Amino acid sequence: MTDELDAMKAAMKSAAPPPEAEARAAALHLAMENFDRMHASLQGSVPGPRLSSDRPIPDAGVKGVWKMLKQLAGRPALVTATSALALFAVVLVSVPLVQHGRGLIRPAEISQKPDAAPLAQKSLTPNAASQAPPETAAPKAEAPLASPKVAIGLANATEAMPSASDEAASGIVAPERDKQAGTDADATALKDQSRTLDTQRPAAPPLDAPAVAEGLASGGIMLQAVAPQVRVAPIPADAILAAPEPDTEAFANAAQNPVHVTAEDPVSTFSADVDTASYAVIRSSLNAGTLPPPEAVRIEEMVNYFPYAYPAPPGDQPFAAAISVMPTPWNPGTQLVRIGLQGKMPAIEGRPALNLVFLIDTSGSMEDANKLPLLKQSLRLMLPKLRAQDQVAIVTYAGSAGEVLPPTPASNRAAIEAALDRLAAGGATAGAEGIKLAYQVAKSMARDGAVARVLLATDGDFNVGLSDPEALKTMIASERKSGTYLSVLGFGRGNLDDATMQALAQNGNGTASYIDTLSEAQKVLGDQLTGALFSIADDVKIQVEWNPATVAEYRLIGYETRALRREDFNNDKVDAGEVGAGLQVTALYEITPPGSPALKNDALRYAPRTEATGSGELGFLRLRWKAPGASTSELAEVPITGHEEADTDARFAAAIAGFGQLLEGSVYLGDWGWDQAIALAASSKGEDAYGYRAEAVGLMRLGASLSAR
Repeated sequence: MTDELDAMKAAMKSAAPPPEAEARAAALHLAMENFDRMHASLQGSVPGPRLSSDRPIPDAGVKGVWKMLKQLAGRPALVTATSALALFAVVLVSVPLVQHGRGLIRPAEISQKPDAAPLAQKSLTPNAASQAPPETAAPKAEAPLASPKVAIGLANATEAMPSASDEAASGIVAPERDKQAGTDADATALKDQSRTLDTQRPAAPPLDAPAVAEGLASGGIMLQAVAPQVRVAPIPADAILAAPEPDTEAFANAAQNPVHVTAEDPVSTFSADVDTASYAVIRSSLNAGTLPPPEAVRIEEMVNYFPYAYPAPPGDQPFAAAISVMPTPWNPGTQLVRIGLQGKMPAIEGRPALNLVFLIDTSGSMEDANKLPLLKQSLRLMLPKLRAQDQVAIVTYAGSAGEVLPPTPASNRAAIEAALDRLAAGGATAGAEGIKLAYQVAKSMARDGAVARVLLATDGDFNVGLSDPEALKTMIASERKSGTYLSVLGFGRGNLDDATMQALAQNGNGTASYIDTLSEAQKVLGDQLTGALFSIADDVKIQVEWNPATVAEYRLIGYETRALRREDFNNDKVDAGEVGAGLQVTALYEITPPGSPALKNDALRYAPRTEATGSGELGFLRLRWKAPGASTSELAEVPITGHEEADTDARFAAAIAGFGQLLEGSVYLGDWGWDQAIALAASSKGEDAYGYRAEAVGLMRLGASLSAR
């Protein structure tokens, strides 16, 4: 076989004219730029709904190769041989990097999908192959080289390339060269190595273009009649990069709360909130080297992310209040009032049985490593916390909804984990259909005394079906009356629909969390599982009436999306927040005493006279809540005397509130900045068993550095 190959090589060389360096360099330059153009088309993002794993392979590469083959069909035999080498490079580059979903994958990964067809290897040039001895067929490539340098290797191996005029006649347009890959030195080296090709050769049989297209579509890369000396190198692990997607994130937020004049508007009312999604989103952004968008900052969720040492409720009371007053760190002319609520934590062994439905988004947008793979790992962390009397079902949605796991005892972990293992991303996002089916499954699991909860895990990309947040809110609100609550776990970035997730959680009497790491999954689904799934109070409302004799102005920090009208406080038909077992609620008010130089508003000339009640009280705290399933609320009242001393927890909460205001660009901080926030947080970390507060200090330092750029 060696003699025959040597003879073939010698014949080809003897028939070729002397090399012309400049012509070959120009042809090689065009070949490399044509590769860049095809590579860029494969890297482009695809508009519209996320597609399934069996979506058609983008036709840019196939059509481009087909067009090239048509142009080269009537060329001489030598052109056919060298074109096969060039085609070999195109196939090696374009086929292994098939655009799929949100990134680029190898054909081998497609073959692992359950619905993928077998990848048959095709002969790309059956006509030419039939004329060549069997020994001339090139062996299958062991690993492709995804780089423009493939063109260099092919040119050095074949010593022949089509001329620049031939390339222009073929219709291949040469775009601007990849600026990252090429340099002036590279161009000089290519020019020195260049050779040309004699195009005056007898015509060769045309290549079978449909066979080429079929071979590319099936993932095959077998080539015949290709010089065996062509060697390819393996693709580096970091060479296959996900194509960037347009940022379609949407966050639920509102304008910062203003300063209120107490004499004009003494009452502040809002719904309790124990969500923590905003803090995790902020952490995700900072760890990625970017500041979060201001609308992603919800200060109450940042403050409520951290545990505090509040006293436990006495007796059968569901709550205990912890109030403190301290000078405001960013404004010495005002005071900071912290209101903390501690929920009762029932004994674990005494809690009711749980009917849990995992509603899992398996659409194409969930294929990233920080989405469905992290989701499955996170849910596994929850399983050891469940008890034998608990039941688990799994419903998925992608294009259409389906039940993956029927109601199964939590003790059968093998069946639950096997169902999780079978999940794969693909399809559009029919979120509404999945929610409807999840509620149906939850109703079928109903048992006396059991607690029903749907746990929706998604990136929030609801792009098929009932996607309007208001329509989703209406549907969820009607379902919660049956006693089945809905909580939301968010995963991934780029198309995170935080607004829809917040609407679903708030109207489903549930909580919204964002999982960016496995450690966060451990916190939400492991350490705080009881609080996340078992409610101790529904429709929890907080109202503070400030005393105009001692408080001239006040400002609630955060809770913009939880604001209620004053009359809503006594209306039991108005929905409010849910508080889970053992969870806490923390709120911060900045108040200004009369006569302070920090007052923001001038006194009114015709202000009505008011008489303060109480013995120098700052204000009066009122709480309303319903027992789970009850229709009538209960009331508790606590005076704010102004004598409550601040502790380490209060100072740390103030530091986190300052952190959030810095991120959202608050106008109320004056000259107080990152250095002061970092110093306050570092000095008030106190007991930090899980390192959450130390992590916050590190995030503040990142925020300071990114803000200074």
